[in-house]
This record gives sequence, C-alpha cells and structure tokens, in this order.
Amino acid sequence: MFRIRTANKISPIGLDLFPRDRYEVASDLPNPDAILVRSADLHQVEIPETVKAIARAGAGVNNIPIELCSERGIVVFNTPGGNANAVKELAIAALLLSSRKIVDGITWAKTLIDKKDEVPELVEKGKSQFEGPELKGKTLGVIGLGAIGVMVANDATALGMHVIGYDPYISVDAAWSLSRAVQKADTLESLLRQADYITIHVPLTEDTKGLINAERIKIMKKGARIINLARGGLVHEADVLKALTESRLSCYVTDFPNAELLSNEKVICIPHLGASTPEAEDNCAVMAVQQLMDYLESGNIKNSVNFPHCRLEQRSPYRLLVSNRNVPNMVGQITSILAGANINITDLINHHKDKYAYNIIDTEQEISEDILDRIRKVDGIIRVRAIKK
Repeated sequence: MFRIRTANKISPIGLDLFPRDRYEVASDLPNPDAILVRSADLHQVEIPETVKAIARAGAGVNNIPIELCSERGIVVFNTPGGNANAVKELAIAALLLSSRKIVDGITWAKTLIDKKDEVPELVEKGKSQFEGPELKGKTLGVIGLGAIGVMVANDATALGMHVIGYDPYISVDAAWSLSRAVQKADTLESLLRQADYITIHVPLTEDTKGLINAERIKIMKKGARIINLARGGLVHEADVLKALTESRLSCYVTDFPNAELLSNEKVICIPHLGASTPEAEDNCAVMAVQQLMDYLESGNIKNSVNFPHCRLEQRSPYRLLVSNRNVPNMVGQITSILAGANINITDLINHHKDKYAYNIIDTEQEISEDILDRIRKVDGIIRVRAIKK
C-alpha cells in the first residue's frame, strides 16, 4: 500500500486515478511515500525520510527544496504543459489589454454611472482617450518556445501578427509543433530590436533572473509592450518602471503584482491568474498523479526537475532502482556486487542529469536486503529501492 500525502486541495479528477486498493491518500498521513503539492511551501516543512517523490501539480517548483530533495534521492516531478492552454489564453488577452486600453476604458466608463441619460454622449466624447493600436501586422517576440510559448506564437500568427521566437534550447517536440510562419531569432537582442510586443515564457533561474533589464530595454523599439506571465523575477521591475515613466515602454502586463507595480498607471496587474482555470488544475493533477504512480510502481521517471528522464519496459520480475551522484564507475560497482551474488541482469538503463544519475536494473533473481545494503554503502550512492512486478 502506497501512502500519498496531499499538501493542497488537489483536483479529484486526478486523485480518483489512484486505485484505492493500492493507495492511501490524505492530507495528514504520517510516513508518506510521496507528497502531492500545488502551492504549499515545502521549504518550511520537514519532509519525512519515507518520502521517495514529490509531484508538483504545476510547472514552477520554487516552493520545493530541490537541492535537499536531490541529496536525499527524492525525485521531484512537475507537469509542464498541463496549464499551457490556460496561460496561452491569458497571454493573448494580455496582448489585447496592453494595446487597446480596455481596462482603463472600463474603469472610466463606470465613473459615468450617475450621469444617466448623458452616458451615451459622454462615451462618444471620451472614448478617444483610450484609443490603441491593433495587433494585426505588428511584430510579437516570444522568448521561450516551450509548451506555452509555442502555443502563443502559433495563435498570434492566426491573429495576423508577425511572430519571432527565441529559444536556444528548444526541444524537438516543440520545434515540430511550431508554425512555419514563426521566424527564428538567432539572438535575444535580435528579437528585442524588432518586436512591438514581447512575451516571456521561460523558467526563473540564476541565468534568467532580471532577463529584461535597462540594458535590454535600450535595445527595444520605443513604445514596446512587455508581457510577463512566467515569473516576476524575470523582469527587473525598477528598470521597467523607469522606462515606462520615460515613455520608452508603453505598457507592462504582469501576473505578479506588488504595491509599486499597482501604483503605476502604465502597468496592468493580473492577480496571478495564469493557470487559474478548472481545466488546468485538472490537467496538472492528472499528470502529477500518473507520474507518481509510474515512479512508485515501476521506477520510471518522466518530467523530473532534478533527476533524468529514465524509462524501461519491465520484462523481468525484479527491478533495482538506484540514485547516485554522477561520478565515474558507479554502474560498474553496482553490477559487480550483483555479479558477485550470482544475480543475472536482464536489462539495464543509466541516465544522468547534471550532478545526479539514475539506474533501472532488471534481474531474474530477487535481490536480498543484504545485497541492497552493500550497494547502499558504495560511496556516491544516494538511494536504493527494489520492487517486484
């Protein structure tokens, strides 16, 4: 029986996938095998030694102590693409909001509520102050061509925009999904020089923090509009606010408000609605649950942020799963121990990601606890687990 602790309210469409004869699911379970989380801050929580995996029903994992988990062999999953359509739709809405001064116009129109019969005439007189350009024929720069960026780029071309994309790490799947009408930018600076609108769809890392700053704003077209529905830290806010004051930028749309941003009339603050649709919550929950079950029952890893993608069809009754530091001769030491115990390996796969590696080893014989302990004692081994088909 696997024990799953939920750290937030998770969509029942996802939770219902857990077979109740093999899984116990609750928010207060002691000694869980895995944790299923949305936004709860696990940095402030003691993660039990029994935890083998944490699944985040969403893309960002800033609320999970990744390095601690890696050192303990806890596989951390996320659900890239699960909320892609929700964020894409908000990005398209943000393009329109940034252009047409729709928010300002609606707010102003509500001030006319006491004017009664004068409202139609006042609307006609006042509407010119909210005039804004159409999207058709304008250039959109899409920074990051993952699941969301590709969808935004494709749909923007359907709106008649000229779209330029930049992503030096674009995956093969994403490239196949991208419309032929989307132009590739060789450098970020090239994209920034050409774009009337810029939308950001990259993760927040040390390399991307402050990606949009004063130096890069100087490269942009005067009056460009920036949309950030990814992470607040991708934009150096002080630099953007200064550029808005100087009219170098026309508008900044963000899904990450704070007091300073809210006080600027050229900033449109959305209250973190990017993935706030019932469909996105359902999709992410389903992906997270499926990935947890596959890992707990078969040892396969898909969409992990700290361990490599690793999948092997199980043809033998016994399976050994080993997480280790990515150093030389680890596989050799493991297989030597198995060979010394007359255990025949029928299939093996080893992949690594940055500092860590993961092994799936199928055997014909069951591996005793004594042999498992010998493997655990090898320098560099992080976690060892044996499962039976």
